[in-house]
Amino acid sequence: MSFDHPVLDLPMDEQPEGKELIEAAMQWHFGPDTGSPFWLEKAKTLDFDPRTDVRSFGDLTLFPNVVNELREVRVEELIPRGYGDRADVVGVFESGGTTGAPKRVVCLADWLERYTTWVSRNMDQRGFARGVNYVNMVPTGPHAFGHYTAGLARMRGGAIFNIDMDPRWVKRCIAGGHDEHADQYADHLVEQGRHLLETQDVGVLVITPPLLARLARDDRLVDLVNQKVGVIYWAGTHMDADTRYLLRTELFPEAELFGAYGSTMVLCVTLDRLGQSVDDPCVFDPFSPYISFSVVRPGTRDVVPYGERGQVVMNHISKAMFMPNNLERDEATRVEPLPGQLGDSVADVTPVAVFDDETVIEGVY
Repeated sequence: MSFDHPVLDLPMDEQPEGKELIEAAMQWHFGPDTGSPFWLEKAKTLDFDPRTDVRSFGDLTLFPNVVNELREVRVEELIPRGYGDRADVVGVFESGGTTGAPKRVVCLADWLERYTTWVSRNMDQRGFARGVNYVNMVPTGPHAFGHYTAGLARMRGGAIFNIDMDPRWVKRCIAGGHDEHADQYADHLVEQGRHLLETQDVGVLVITPPLLARLARDDRLVDLVNQKVGVIYWAGTHMDADTRYLLRTELFPEAELFGAYGSTMVLCVTLDRLGQSVDDPCVFDPFSPYISFSVVRPGTRDVVPYGERGQVVMNHISKAMFMPNNLERDEATRVEPLPGQLGDSVADVTPVAVFDDETVIEGVY
């Protein structure tokens, strides 16, 4: 048996109000017949009842941050019972392992379709072409982003070309003081991309900022991108304002730069704000109300004023998953949200130096 819900099962191109989504999700994820074993067990340890006490965005702060528990939890315990035997698992995705053993989340087909539909609609609003091929110079394997963009290419009528990337190996090289090995591996990744750019029709280049910067050192590759690529879709590590300006105005003036920021732990990357000029800060707006941000002082979790910097907190609220109050390893400037948006927008995202007592190493992803 599976359960349908009028708010949680809206058509893919419709989005609910934030309050009604939160209230519906609390009934779903903490209902004995619909919630996941993980959250039903966790509810026994809470000093509040999510079904009656969580009704607004601010109430999400009542929940503990549980992401570190996802290093060990069996993935079957993360799937809501309400799916019955119809839970279509499209991937078990892992964090990059920046702060220790990877954490795992389950991606269900209905969420992936909803999220990909939103990204595709955003691309249409920017006039990006359909029916073009994508080159994925980002991790696939247990990592989510490459899978997302592969689905996006299919939805928009293009083929997807992947390179073979293990970002954890680069981080391990850097942590061990073997920067020369990390450089060699990054060159190896760019060489894989070179062959695809030379031999295939490519409309969208999906790439991390470190690899894009390395690609930009090669005049031949710069020419190829400007000749063939209409959209450079970047994500995975931060990009500072000066680099973004240089890429848009001098190195790749023929391609649109399309930025994304997100986290595997909320099964989403959010998109840069539509209509930003080359001089604007890079603002990211979440897929509201399913994904929401806060920007806080890490010691107190107090929200910082608009225009000030703090650490990013992310929430995911959908039928497929509930992941609240997740303190991320990134700092950002708090920005006023778009009308009707749940939570904050963020700008000028950078990694913190230390997170969970581990030095943060970005590497190539």
